[in-house]
Formats: sequence, C-alpha cells, structure tokens
Amino acid sequence: MTKHLQLLILLSLLIIEGVFSQKNTTKTNSNFDCKSSFIEFVKYAKGKDYEKAYIPWLRTFKNCPDYSIQIYIYGLKIVESRCENNYDQDREVESELIDSLFIKRIQYFPKNLGKIYSDWAIYLRESGASNDAVFKKLDAAFKANPTEMSIKNLTLYFKEITERNKDTNLQKVFDTYDDVMSAVHDKMDLLSEELDALNEKEVKGEVLTSKEKLKLKNNTINLRGLSQIEPILDQTYGTVADCDRLILLYKSGFKKNKTDPKWLKRAVSRLFLNDCKDNELYPKMVEEWVRLEKSIDVRIVSDSLFPDLHRPLSLVELNEEINKIKDPNKKAEYLLKIAYHYRFKNNSTSRAYAYKALEVRPSYGDAYLLIASLYASSANKCGDDEFSKRLVYVAAADKAKKAKEVDPSITAKADRVIKAYMKNAPGKRTNCFPQGEYKGLTTYEIKCWIGETVAYDPLKN
Repeated sequence: MTKHLQLLILLSLLIIEGVFSQKNTTKTNSNFDCKSSFIEFVKYAKGKDYEKAYIPWLRTFKNCPDYSIQIYIYGLKIVESRCENNYDQDREVESELIDSLFIKRIQYFPKNLGKIYSDWAIYLRESGASNDAVFKKLDAAFKANPTEMSIKNLTLYFKEITERNKDTNLQKVFDTYDDVMSAVHDKMDLLSEELDALNEKEVKGEVLTSKEKLKLKNNTINLRGLSQIEPILDQTYGTVADCDRLILLYKSGFKKNKTDPKWLKRAVSRLFLNDCKDNELYPKMVEEWVRLEKSIDVRIVSDSLFPDLHRPLSLVELNEEINKIKDPNKKAEYLLKIAYHYRFKNNSTSRAYAYKALEVRPSYGDAYLLIASLYASSANKCGDDEFSKRLVYVAAADKAKKAKEVDPSITAKADRVIKAYMKNAPGKRTNCFPQGEYKGLTTYEIKCWIGETVAYDPLKN
C-alpha cells in the first residue's frame, strides 16, 4: 500500500469519525463553502472517478447535509464503489456510513420514501444483514408507497408476510396480497396510460423524441416485469388459500365485518376466484355486499352470479352508469366486466363491450384476450367442416397476439393461450388441410357471428 493511499484512508477514517460524532439534526455549516465542495465532488462523480470524489463528497455530506439531494444520489455510488474496489479495509465503518446516508436522505429529502426504503432493503440484503433487518425496511417501504418498490422486493415482502403469518394471522396474508396486487395494478395503469399516449402520437405520424422513445422502451420492459408478480405471488398464496381455510376464516370474520364493503368485496372475490362458492356463507356475503355498496361494480358482479337476487340492470341502465365515470381506466374496467357478464349469454354483445373497453383504453390487452376466448369457444359452431372449424382457432390466436402487442404486461398469459390455440389450428400438427373451395387460398373468411378474415398458411403450422 502506497503512503499516499495510507494517508487517504487515515484522513477518510478521521472524517468519518467526525460524521458519526455529530447529531442527525445537523444542518448546513455556515462556515463551510458548500457550493465549492459540492461542485468538486460532482465533477469527479459524473466522470465516475469515485476515489477522487470521495473526500470532497464526505466533507459536503458532513457540513451540508441539506444542500442538495445529489449528495445522496451520488453518495451511494461513491461509497459502494469504495466497498467494491477495496479502497477501505473497514467495511463496518462503510456500512455505517451507508446507513447514515439513508437516514439523512429521509430526514432532509423525505420524498419517494417507498423507493428509498426499498433500496435500503436491497443494500442490507446484499451486505448479508439479517432477515429481520431487511424485512423492517421492506415493511417501511410498503407502508410508505408500495408502487415505488422494486418487483423483487414486492414479491420478497409478500413471501415474508406469508411465512410470518400463515399459521397465526391468515387474514393479514390475504389483505397484504390484495394490497400488493392493488399497488401493482395501479402502477401498470399509470405505465399503460403513458404508453397509450405515446402510441397515439406514433399512429398520428408524429415523431417521438429520444426521451419519449426511452420512456416507451422502459414502460414496455416494466410492464412485462410487473406482469410476473401475480403468478409469483400466487405460488406462495396458493399454499394457504384452500377452500377449507378460506371458509373457516370468513365464517369467523363475517359477523364482525358484515358492514365493511371493502372486506366483503375481497372475501367474495377470493371465494369466487378459488372456486369456493358451494357453501351457505358465499351467497350471504354477496347479498350483504350488494345491500351495502350501491355501485355499478357490485351490480355487474351480482347480476352475473345471482340474477335472482334483484332485477338485473338493463344494457341501457349499465351504459348510463358507465357514462358517469370520468376515469378512463375505471370506465374500461367496467366495460370489460360487462363483456365478461355476457360471454355465456351473447357472444356478439360480449365482443362489442370488449371493443368499447378498447376504445377507452387501447392498450387493454385483457379485452383482446376475452375476444380470443369467445372465438375459441365458438370453433364447433362456426364452420362447415373440420378445416373451417379449426380456422377459428387461428382467429383466436390472432387476437391473443394483438393483446400482447398492445399490452406488454400480459405477454406471458398471451403466449400460453396462443400456444394452446395453435395446437388446434389446421396444418401438419392436426393433419388437417384445405380441401375444395379452400384449396390454394392464403386468406380465409370465418363466417357466423365472428365475420373475420385470417391470413394463414396451414402448411407452415
């Protein structure tokens, strides 16, 4: 080790000692030239010369903790670089310095707390901290703003909640699942809105700026990442969400929560999605939910599940209620619910409402997936022979492809159904080829209620 480096380390440790000897409430030192010191370390940090940036940065951090948020943004990079490159042998001191960075960042710049605590949890996990220490930061991040947490941290948080509460407080596990998925959907809605706006500009022939192109790329990547959270959570959630546990839990909680529409909505949804409807408790909860919450959401669900509970809303009434909704995402969501409501009653009406949802929210991939499923379920009704019937699966696959094209968040789900549909499509796999009027064609008309044309080569499938 050179004398220069020895002196640098000694000086660093002396300064660090000064940092930790002062109280956390220390603000800018009026006798210190914050601006000059700040400019000096930023100059080195921008060039990624973190070794030279360290001393002026540390002086700025010590004397001017509220001068600029860049002290904390660059500070993490500078200190982590020293740890990675062994500039300092005292890892415990560096670890304390990073903790101090997070503490003072929260004290002086308390914005985006969900992200700050989430990043702190990542650092603690990577540095070998205990599960309890990591969980404490994850919990703080979730309570501050779950939409700012990383995908990995959201899934890790839910796994920890499940492990810690599955035998003692199952309701907390379910509530956390709902809260996580609500945060994920909110985040996906925001990214989708931005994508819709950018895609609309391109459709109009407008040229995107480099910043907009980057946002388009990043939003697409983030939507695909967010789409992976639900199946990951479901793997953990599925181990504790069997019907026996659910019914036992809701029987004990129904009396206490029968006047809470949020609890009833979540309980009804969970029993429905887990196919736990065949019990005396389920219709009672639906009835209470309908009685308490006079929303279109409740009416659509109850009309679908319990048409005899009250007079179902007519299409005119549904349209009137939906036209009152200002939020485009909410409006699209309700339109799609109506589409699902009619999927077993009237395919054309169901498709029409799915397209209405797409008019409001063009990137609503789930609407295309519903249309795809409507087509696939009509395969035996929309053809005169085996070949024409199997062509319906091609039309279904085309809609699923469109779904993932407009909505990257459902790519995995769309790929699964595309694969399933194409297994039934005409071609080598099914030994089904065009005959008679279909022979030699490259496009085929699908009749009946579907009324679409597909371009398809059965010899390539």
